[in-house]
Amino acid sequence: MTTALDQLKQYTTVVADTGDFQQLAQYKPRDATTNPSLVLKAVQKDAYKPLLEKTVRDHTDRPAAAIIDNLLIAFGTEILKIIPGRVSTEVDARLSFDTQASIDKAHELIALYKAAGVDRERVLIKLASTWEGVRAAEVLQKEGVNCNMTLLFSPVQAAACAEAGAKLISPFVGRIYDWYKKQAGSDWNEATMGGANDPGVQSVRRIYAYYKKFGFPTEVMGASFRTTSQILELAGCDLLTISPDLLQKLQDSKEPVERKLSPQMETDGSIERIAVDEPSFRFQLNDDAMATEKLAEGIRVFAADAIKLEKLIETLR
Repeated sequence: MTTALDQLKQYTTVVADTGDFQQLAQYKPRDATTNPSLVLKAVQKDAYKPLLEKTVRDHTDRPAAAIIDNLLIAFGTEILKIIPGRVSTEVDARLSFDTQASIDKAHELIALYKAAGVDRERVLIKLASTWEGVRAAEVLQKEGVNCNMTLLFSPVQAAACAEAGAKLISPFVGRIYDWYKKQAGSDWNEATMGGANDPGVQSVRRIYAYYKKFGFPTEVMGASFRTTSQILELAGCDLLTISPDLLQKLQDSKEPVERKLSPQMETDGSIERIAVDEPSFRFQLNDDAMATEKLAEGIRVFAADAIKLEKLIETLR
C-alpha cells in the first residue's frame, strides 16, 4: 500500500511548513511556507549559518530590518529551486495594523524577488488577517500580487479575506485546538474532542463549506497542525501546509486515507453570508475570545522573533 503522504497528495496539495529547505526534497511538496519564527530557527543551524552570514555581509550597511528582507528572499529563492510551485514570504508582523506600510513592504519583497530572477507568480505575500491586513491584500491582489492570509482563526476573518479577493488563507488548526484544550483543562477528552470533533478541524471545515457555498475562489490551506489525525481529517482541503516532522510521520504510515472534503460536499443549509464591513468585522472578531487571543498572541510571537533575528544580525556585523 502507498504511504499516507502519497495518498493525501491525491486529494490535497501538500505544502511544506518550514524554513529548512534542505528537508524539502524528500517529501516532494508543491509549495512551501515560511515565517519569521521558522527562518529564525533555521539560521541557528550550522547548515544555514553561511547563508545568514553572506546576507549580512552583502548588505552590512543596511538597517537590520532590510537585511531580514534580503534573508527572507534568500531562503525563498533557495526553496523555489527545490519545489515546483510557490513560496510564501511574510510581511513583518509589526506592520499588522498599518495598511499602507504592509503594502509598501509587499512591494519591496516582490521587487527583491524580481531582482533575484523570481517571477511574482511564484510568490505569496503573507499578511496577518487583521482588518488592516485584509485591506492591504485587497490592494495588492488588484495589482497582481497574490496574498496568503495568515493568523486566521475565525469565520469573519475568512469571509473578509474572500471578499477582498485574497488568493489563499491559512486557518490555524493547531492553535485553535491548543486554546480549546487549555480552556477545558482536566475536562478535555481527546477521544471525544479530537479527530473529526477537533475544534480546529471543525473551523476549517466550516470555512471550506462557506467558500464553496458562495463560490469564492480563495484557496483554503489548513495550517499549524499538531497531529497527523488533524491533517487526515482535512484530506481534500485545497492545500495543507505541514511541518517536516508530521510529513515524516505521514511518509512512514500506510494508514488508509479517506477524502473528507470536496467541492461537491453537502453544505449546511443554515450557512449565511457573513457581514464584513469594518464595524461588523471588528465586533465579530472581538466577540470570539479564541480568535482575538490567538491573533494577538500570534502577532506578538512573530514580532518577537523578528526582533530576535535583528539582534542576531547585529552580532554578525
